[in-house]
Amino acid sequence: MTDPPQPYDVIVIGGGVNGAGVARDAAGRGARVLLIEAGDLAGGTSSASTKLIHGGLRYLEHYEFSLVREALKEREVLWRIAPHIIHPLRFVLPYRDGLRPRWLLRLGLFLYDHIGGRRKLPATRSVDLRRHVAGAPLQSVYVHGFEYSDTAVDDARLVLLNARDAADRGARIRTRTRAKAMRVENGLWVVEATGESGRAYRFTGRSLVNAAGPAVLDVLHRAAAPPDYQMRLVRGSHIVVRKLFDHDYAYFFQLPDGRIFFAIPYERDFTLIGTTDADHEGPLDAIHASAEEIEYLCEGANQYFRTAINPADVLWTYSGVRPLVEDGSGKPEAATRGYRIDLDCDEGAPLLTIYGGKITSYRHVAQHAVDELAAHVAALTGKRWTGRTPLPGGDFPVRGLAALIADIRLCHPFLPRATADRIARAYGTEARAWLGKAEGWDDLGGEIAHGLSAAEVEWMAAREWARTTDDVLWRRSKLGLHFTEAEVGRLRARLEAIAAKPVLVE
Repeated sequence: MTDPPQPYDVIVIGGGVNGAGVARDAAGRGARVLLIEAGDLAGGTSSASTKLIHGGLRYLEHYEFSLVREALKEREVLWRIAPHIIHPLRFVLPYRDGLRPRWLLRLGLFLYDHIGGRRKLPATRSVDLRRHVAGAPLQSVYVHGFEYSDTAVDDARLVLLNARDAADRGARIRTRTRAKAMRVENGLWVVEATGESGRAYRFTGRSLVNAAGPAVLDVLHRAAAPPDYQMRLVRGSHIVVRKLFDHDYAYFFQLPDGRIFFAIPYERDFTLIGTTDADHEGPLDAIHASAEEIEYLCEGANQYFRTAINPADVLWTYSGVRPLVEDGSGKPEAATRGYRIDLDCDEGAPLLTIYGGKITSYRHVAQHAVDELAAHVAALTGKRWTGRTPLPGGDFPVRGLAALIADIRLCHPFLPRATADRIARAYGTEARAWLGKAEGWDDLGGEIAHGLSAAEVEWMAAREWARTTDDVLWRRSKLGLHFTEAEVGRLRARLEAIAAKPVLVE
């Protein structure tokens, strides 16, 4: 690729949720945008969350009321623009004698219901766990509890759909391209980058956005720019086990050390348990759950569920590093989840750096960032728009997912119910683009395994920047828990065949 004759208006470094959100927002306001990501979209922290769009109930006790209010407001905005990948989830919070008193829990949930403008989600209610379906898997000591609302999200697809929408509005998305050095020349940012094959690239832009998440300080170093904030890297780890319960509720559990964790239905057959909070000192390219974290989560679950688990029962773990603004908190779980935006124009070309943040607030963060840039980048003439316009595939009512699933099954009766459900929740109305008029697997190029067809993989490669089996199985879908080694091999062969065709997006 050669640099275009005109510089980009905005160059974004980082293909996580904040970077993809900025790219989408800026492209929709008229800017020529380039997003550069060293690996795959959502390849780091943004695919290693607890898969929730939530206000952060536990942050109330750290007096982060504005953070919780902002997140709760965003919760229903995001559900409205992405009802395929975001859906309501009811949580059960058992009362545990000797920990936070019942009145305090009820007060916190009252605030949670009312400070964020909740409209469509049902309110909190008290429950008798001896009669509630969610009480059956719990130990008999848990009698009282509360039921409240939040939403679940496919975090990696949230990133992907923001990037896809940005590209549809003219942005250039370059994955597997590492920004090596950045400098200002003649009033423009010059970014020197290296592609996957080692090829060198040179891009120019009128502004630069550092949305590198945990690597934010490293990018500033490469741009020879001093940081305005110090960062605290906190590792959050999760474990996945065979499902511990058969209902659709999730759990919010307290532990004696003051921490909390969730147990969430995951991919039909599993339970997701997490997260931990541990300061991360190691490299960012090798983030793994420690044996201590795995044991900690198993022990925590065993304090609540009748069915005991141990590390041998863990089928999969994943970990991500949260980039938190250093605020002097003693415990990592108490460090702020708020964000900071710094705009530096000292070199004559704007450098905007995003410090911190959480997945629930990404759209608001991106909007704030582009608002700041608009005063310095003439092409950013459009008004705020991202809270009203659906993400790709999300152009249906928030309560319309069941109808969409039924329509997919009606049009393609050969699809198993679970596969139709997965497809609708991943692609929304865009599923029709690659399903077409298929009347059987042969019309989709054949089934590779577990409802994944050749046509779907080709869509991922042509429209979603998928290159590897990990891209497909762990980020574009969550089928990695189901695939055997032989099935992964078949998928790899299909990707290699696709790669030989000139159909891949950039």
